[in-house]
Amino acid sequence: MALGIRPINEFAFKKTFGTPENRLALISLLNAILQLEAPIVDLTIENPYNLQDFYDDKLSILDIKAIDQLARIHNVEMQLTAEAGLVQRIVFYGCELYSGQMKLADNYADLHSVHSICLLDGRLWRDSPKVHHTFRLTDLESARVLSGTLEIHTLELGWYNMQEADLATASTLESWLYWLLHAHEYEIEELLKLFPQAAIQQASQTIRQISEITEDKIMYDSREKAIRDRNWLLSAAERRGEARGEARGEIKGRIATLQEFFGLPITSDETLSAMSLEQLKELAGQLSKMLRERNR
Repeated sequence: MALGIRPINEFAFKKTFGTPENRLALISLLNAILQLEAPIVDLTIENPYNLQDFYDDKLSILDIKAIDQLARIHNVEMQLTAEAGLVQRIVFYGCELYSGQMKLADNYADLHSVHSICLLDGRLWRDSPKVHHTFRLTDLESARVLSGTLEIHTLELGWYNMQEADLATASTLESWLYWLLHAHEYEIEELLKLFPQAAIQQASQTIRQISEITEDKIMYDSREKAIRDRNWLLSAAERRGEARGEARGEIKGRIATLQEFFGLPITSDETLSAMSLEQLKELAGQLSKMLRERNR
């Protein structure tokens, strides 16, 4: 029987990667995403998995202090979100994490690099099918990078389309992304056979545990319901927006037709677009009244 536990669910994700005993899995995932000059070899989770956090409905962001092979410290935060203002939000949290170091540092030279990672179960930019974007503070002309400061990674899983048959030649990041999207479709034995990597096997055993522990499964299911409800609300809002757009288009078309019929100056599309729906209805109503009076 398939596990049925989606790792991208925020409860499953934080229990899998926010549990100190699963450091191997988290280090592997971070190295696959960040591709640092010197890989991460150790880390401390500042806010490890705590079931009470989910009872309290607290925001699930993983705060990590990572150490690379050169003994350099990197502050990393990982989040799963699909809310409005996502770009502004991830920049805000990254800047807050960077500036917050001054509470402990003696001077600016002691500040460590900050890496903000957002795993998005969907698409952020619909004009580009690129899964992984990396943003750094960069000069547009010289391409000089302010290294060691702020770096932002977005991973849009909605664009990821690798097939199981391609896993044999997949990179570590590609393997992790496939696991995040499809682990719930497999039985545990199939999953362990498909991913022989020790780090991914560790993560796989955690989602198996979630499927078997009653309290965890209840919390997982409640998060899945919240995700479904949120997606339904977003879909409903989009449908309302489309309906309003269609209504606006019809009214604008009627206004132009009637203005042309009466030999009136045609209101530009730019002007009509700047008007509210109520203003458009009022203008269309005035023109329709003129037509009714003319036909008497």
